[in-house]
Amino acid sequence: MNARALLKRRLHRRLASVAAVLVAAAAMVVGLGANSYAQALPGPLSFVSNLDLECWQTTPYTPAFAPILTHHLNPVLAGLPDENVTMGTRQQECSPVAKNSVIPPSAVLAFIQFTDLSCYAITGINVNFPVTLTQLNPVLSGIPAQKVVMTVPQQLCVPIIKNGQMPPAAVLALVKYIDLKCYAIQTSTVGFPVTLTQLDPVLAGLPAQKVTMLNGVQLCVPVQKDNQAIPASVLNIVRWVDLEKFTLTVSGSVPTVPLTLNHINPLLTGLPTESTTISGPLQLAVPVAKNGAIPPTS
Repeated sequence: MNARALLKRRLHRRLASVAAVLVAAAAMVVGLGANSYAQALPGPLSFVSNLDLECWQTTPYTPAFAPILTHHLNPVLAGLPDENVTMGTRQQECSPVAKNSVIPPSAVLAFIQFTDLSCYAITGINVNFPVTLTQLNPVLSGIPAQKVVMTVPQQLCVPIIKNGQMPPAAVLALVKYIDLKCYAIQTSTVGFPVTLTQLDPVLAGLPAQKVTMLNGVQLCVPVQKDNQAIPASVLNIVRWVDLEKFTLTVSGSVPTVPLTLNHINPLLTGLPTESTTISGPLQLAVPVAKNGAIPPTS
């Protein structure tokens, strides 16, 4: 073999070796990307206790959908009957916020920032169920326990995305099963001032709002729709999502924001895109425990 042929063979071997290294490096980068993208589910207590939703009034819209069978998921309400409800006029869009600049831990924030609900009017059975509500978010630890009576259901709040912004797959796996049935309650006025900061990326440009929490008017509790199969790891979290809605007074003006809404729960993904404009009056939904049943840490 002449010198030229030998040099050519060595060059080919070297190029093949370099190519193999590059392929291996690319595979490693892909693997690292997949691992870094994966997001472990938060514990029930850490997720629920950091979940605060600001509920905006929406322009009215009524979806065309058959009655939905609702089944209570929270252990405290296990004895309440299943009930068929019909989604009526859309009344609110609820988006995640932080109170007094206390931002949730990053592992929890990854899920909370994509927890958005659209609330529709419903009617149903007066359950006349007494419960004692305890605030779970540390910012509201100064609000004493409240004894209330759940009466009639008023809203069904279902998970949506705003302006087509789909969350990462691991986050979607949780938030798409957060369905809340909101019952009328009545509490005395707490008069608790807080400053709200938007956490949802779509509303991140809005300024912080100074509000005062007045009285609780609804208790929103987790339900399963039409016997839908919910993964056990997800059910372990969503069954503890209990939110008490408070009326608010707002310091300053409330912005109006046009949005498009898309349903993400598998039962409702066939519904069309909804257009709306959100505005005031506002309510704040905050996490509570019922009858001392605190969500587990894991």
